[in-house]
Amino acid sequence: MAEKRRLTPEDLYKLVFVSDPQISPDGTKIAFVRSHIDEKTKEYRSNIWVVPVGGGEPRQFTYGPKSDTTPRWSPDGTKLAFVSDRGNGRQIYVMSLSGGEAMQVTKMRYGASNPVWSPDGRKIAFTASIDLEDKPEDYEKPLDAKQREEMEKKRREEPTLVTRLRVKADAAMGLINATRRNHIFVIDVEGNSPAVHLTPGPWDSSSPAWSPCGKYIAFSSNRMPDPDYQPWFTDIWVVSAEGGEPRKLTTSEGPCGEPRWTHDGKFIIYGGHKMEHGGPTFSRLWKVPVEGGEPVCLDPDFDQSLGDHCAGDSKMGGGENGPTISPCGKKVFFLSSTHGRTSLYSLSVDGGMPELVIGGDREIFGFTMDDAGKTLAMVVSTPTSPCDIYAVNLETKEETVLTGFNKKLLDEVYIVEPELVPFKASDGLQEYGWIMKPVGFKEGVKYPVILQIHGGPHSMYGYGFFFEFQLLVNRGYGVIYTNPRGSEGFGQEFVKAVNGHYGEMDYDDIMTWTDAAIRHAGWIDEKRIGVTGGSYGGFMTNWIVGHTDRFVAAVTQRSISNWTSFHGVSDIGYTFIDRELLIDVFKDFEKAWKFSPIAYVENVKTPLLIIHSEQDMRCPIEQGEQFYVALKKLKKEVEMVRFPGANHELSRSGKPVLRVHRLNHILRWFDKYISKNPEDYEPALG
Repeated sequence: MAEKRRLTPEDLYKLVFVSDPQISPDGTKIAFVRSHIDEKTKEYRSNIWVVPVGGGEPRQFTYGPKSDTTPRWSPDGTKLAFVSDRGNGRQIYVMSLSGGEAMQVTKMRYGASNPVWSPDGRKIAFTASIDLEDKPEDYEKPLDAKQREEMEKKRREEPTLVTRLRVKADAAMGLINATRRNHIFVIDVEGNSPAVHLTPGPWDSSSPAWSPCGKYIAFSSNRMPDPDYQPWFTDIWVVSAEGGEPRKLTTSEGPCGEPRWTHDGKFIIYGGHKMEHGGPTFSRLWKVPVEGGEPVCLDPDFDQSLGDHCAGDSKMGGGENGPTISPCGKKVFFLSSTHGRTSLYSLSVDGGMPELVIGGDREIFGFTMDDAGKTLAMVVSTPTSPCDIYAVNLETKEETVLTGFNKKLLDEVYIVEPELVPFKASDGLQEYGWIMKPVGFKEGVKYPVILQIHGGPHSMYGYGFFFEFQLLVNRGYGVIYTNPRGSEGFGQEFVKAVNGHYGEMDYDDIMTWTDAAIRHAGWIDEKRIGVTGGSYGGFMTNWIVGHTDRFVAAVTQRSISNWTSFHGVSDIGYTFIDRELLIDVFKDFEKAWKFSPIAYVENVKTPLLIIHSEQDMRCPIEQGEQFYVALKKLKKEVEMVRFPGANHELSRSGKPVLRVHRLNHILRWFDKYISKNPEDYEPALG
């Protein structure tokens, strides 16, 4: 074997990302999305690939020039529908498994997404953006180059009249179009007749699901008088697949989504909650009669939330992780996160306590099941491997790894396995953290470490892959991280404990963990510790440097520094503070200021690098600017790096070149303030 080398920021360009595994109805093949970074343009490229369940060489199925995603099998398994930007915008195409040309099915004005086949395979339901000011006859007239140019010119040269409460979105990287809505349509697979518009009106609709008989479609939508005032509330609705007036099934008490019909067509199972614990209330599985009646919670005693909440920086796309009803109709399968793991569970459609089906120290972030209920396709991340497609025999639990696109890179560089370390919080609660040794570790030598803090705060560090962590240990730093109060994966009381208490027990947990890591490892040099985090982790980094000087250097990313201004500038600020800090900014200004890291700026002694994206609408750049100007005015040690053309997702799905720049700046800052002796490592640091 060739001699290994140390990982570099530029190795990000070599990563391959797999996602959205879709097993064929007969259980013999899995279609999935393979994404990579183009060597010349340094841009993302995605195509559909297919691999045999029994193993074998994966083969490329589509060859779109930029982005082919969302593969979905026809009910008979002979065709794949997918979304591609190969033509005029992102449209839905269908292609025979035997090959040939892809047939364009939709021609929506602003593109189409989320294809869902009807049970008989003759129609496809999908979502599409429409403009309320457009005429219905224009919905299926794609914009030509001249029209697009005119729209862009108007955007640049004309003022924008704002009348809605919600005016921006991080995904839009700026202002939203006030008259755009996402609606549901149904179209004949041959594309010979116009699409049927199922959800007209000034509301967004999503997650279409066909009834077993093919006559109805369930979907999720917020149809309150003004959804902007309660954007988290959605209901489950049912409408005829031919069109008509939708009928609401749920009770408008919280978010409801991902509807799934029971096989007899009498009930719909969905995920959601009733805001019993405010914003961080765990989503549960519910069952509601299609003909009307009170929804019933199927897993009231299950102290885990639905879905994958594991943080990571090496995933592109995901997969289906909501409820999946087994072919026999007796069980519901779903993903749930606990103690750093995202695993597959099952539950009786009549309710009860869920059972673990497939677990392990890893993150499962998407799965599908064949028509016989015997074989499962899933996509998996581990601390030492970014992502791979697996096939699982549900009877024997035998697993087969079907992809290995990152094997060459992983074999070439040093990869470190984290160590799980239990510790007790200051109030006696049992908690856990992870420690990664630096590459080239020698017994008896003291090493610097970087404390990492995740975002959210309702997210979770765990058994997924972090390129950034591996990069730091290859640079000679140890890495330590934990899940403080407010994190997912440790029960409802744990996740809501931070609400109204930011900077209290969450801060205490992080400091207690740092002390515990030092005691456990023995090799950590407590005088050479750095700290970094993004979003909520950026808030906490700002909070830390204002409350202690124990860290040698800090990097705060996409952070929050001032809650009083965050309320009005963030795309979610006007609801986030109410739900998370439990205050009314206008009535509790002093409390909002008390929660703000900038209130403690005079205490900062730690050299701080501020990383922020120009188009971040979640934690807008003014948050970083305020902290930078305050520190600079006080002549503190601070720098700010601003990233153009990037939003809140810079570290995860931002432009590859910008992601590499970001990693280099993080290394530059820590290297500047944290000393390392190259000879303390074997092999020595370069």
